[in-house]
Amino acid sequence: MEQFSMTPASAFGAAGAVSAERITAFLRKVYGWMAVGLGVTAVVALAVAGSPTLTQAIFGNRILFYALVIGELGLVFYLSARVQKLASSTAAALFLLYSALNGATLSIIFLAYTGTSIASTFIVTAGAFGALALYGTVTRRSLAGVGQFAFMGLIGVVLASIVGMFWHSQGLQFGISIIGVIVFTALTAWDAQKMKVMAATVPETSYGSYAVVGALALYLDFINLFLFLLRFMGGRRD
Repeated sequence: MEQFSMTPASAFGAAGAVSAERITAFLRKVYGWMAVGLGVTAVVALAVAGSPTLTQAIFGNRILFYALVIGELGLVFYLSARVQKLASSTAAALFLLYSALNGATLSIIFLAYTGTSIASTFIVTAGAFGALALYGTVTRRSLAGVGQFAFMGLIGVVLASIVGMFWHSQGLQFGISIIGVIVFTALTAWDAQKMKVMAATVPETSYGSYAVVGALALYLDFINLFLFLLRFMGGRRD
């Protein structure tokens, strides 16, 4: 998706020349696939959390857990890099596979946090995500600068998280959580704007695969925003 990493003025001109019906149809596909991905993740996470055998197999075996994580990263990079050559059905299957694998690794939150706090955090995340996505879609202001700033912040969060794996500090974790919320707040609006630009510039013959990859980007924004908010709002199980 590198060709959509910025939203120059020319892209806004192209978006303005495209029919509203075409943009709406593309965005409907993007958000539809995103919702399906979130649904698959939730179902798999609940199923794994409810099975002592599966939780022990995944979280009691570091090799298997890290294999799942590496598999998820590989799918993200593959989908993003091959979007122009993938058939829509293949892209959809890989996205659903990624959503399922992510559900398996995220099932641990149902063991660490209460169901009530997870539900309330999800509602807050959905509301914030909806408002940010709407802003990114309707604003005529280019959010390229915001997106580039957020991307640099994302790199900082990743590096700080790696440090946090070896240096256990509550202050560091708190700082990472705050920055993480800010970063994915900005990325949500930026990616939502990119979806509108994508609708105006992608050939209709490639709508299916690009819609899936667009859904993946927004799915990642939602999941990460949810996880960072959960650190603040989540009630730990005794």
